[in-house]
Amino acid sequence: MRSESSRTLMSADAPPHRRMFSHPQHVEGPKKPPTEVEHNKPASRNPVTNDKAAIEDVRNKIFGAQTFTFRELAAATKNFRPECLLGEGGFGRVYKGKLGNTGQIVAIKKLDRNGLQGSREFLVEVLMLSLLHDPNLVNLIGYCADGDQRLLVYEYMPLGSLEDHLLDLSEGQQPLDWYTRMKIALHAAKGLEYLHEKAKPPVIYRDLKSSNILLEHDFNAKLSDFGLAKLGPMGDRSHVSSRAEPIFKEPHRFTELADPLLEGKFPIKALNQAVAVASMCLQDDATIRPSMSDVVTALTFLGEGSESTGLASPPPEIIMPDVAKSDSCKIDPSQRETEIAEAMEWATSRNRQ
Repeated sequence: MRSESSRTLMSADAPPHRRMFSHPQHVEGPKKPPTEVEHNKPASRNPVTNDKAAIEDVRNKIFGAQTFTFRELAAATKNFRPECLLGEGGFGRVYKGKLGNTGQIVAIKKLDRNGLQGSREFLVEVLMLSLLHDPNLVNLIGYCADGDQRLLVYEYMPLGSLEDHLLDLSEGQQPLDWYTRMKIALHAAKGLEYLHEKAKPPVIYRDLKSSNILLEHDFNAKLSDFGLAKLGPMGDRSHVSSRAEPIFKEPHRFTELADPLLEGKFPIKALNQAVAVASMCLQDDATIRPSMSDVVTALTFLGEGSESTGLASPPPEIIMPDVAKSDSCKIDPSQRETEIAEAMEWATSRNRQ
């Protein structure tokens, strides 16, 4: 399968070169933490999320994931206190928690019950996450389906997201060096390679951005939200959009994409080749884009160098393609229903293997 196009590979959160290589001029400020009252009020009767038959169907298909009660997860997060909040996205909020029975530190995603998507995203993500396993994908530990509460329990990634190490660094925080950045890019590419070429049927991630690349010790990277990425929030809350900056087709300007925090400490040839690979992945025509296995090969060479990889010569010269801007990805209800059906069919096919 080809690398994901400009509609799917880059996020609207920032221009693509600001995500991996450069520091932006402006970053949206942090959102106000939720109060306990907002998130712990009695569950409302939402017809979209109140689908007992669908949830029972999920339980029958899931293997290897623990089930938790809402009370257990509330205790793990100290009743979802603001100080436990790790982040917030289009699908809900993520809290750091400690499981009472084992003491394990976990990340708990509390899906938004007030949105139109609650039960549907829960259904899709639990099914997909329980069936997809790779060292470069965040592991699902378990889930909760108490009443209309929908929560997902993941392994905790202690170094946060890549975004945390690129934007608004705290005082004393060291910027990532070039080789650490390439290591993270390689791990993210390996995660996509698994979804595109090793998962049967294949999965389109569609939401690659720095906030969805999570880091464990030693900056080993894993993709998150790959179950939900197939379905975007509806209407104005759509979280997947993209654009390709004109600079991506001007090789002589590639050094402008380098993060100033690198202070020039990077190999210019490797930078040019890395940006060229990214540019090729932005083609609308899937036949022009490289496969993710090709991207993994290129990033392996760029990240480790010819001596450590045993390669006698550099990879073939990269020919720059034209890159056009793409419109935002908007999802209407009819498309959404189709995608839900596709995801269910995917899970059924996967279970038959």
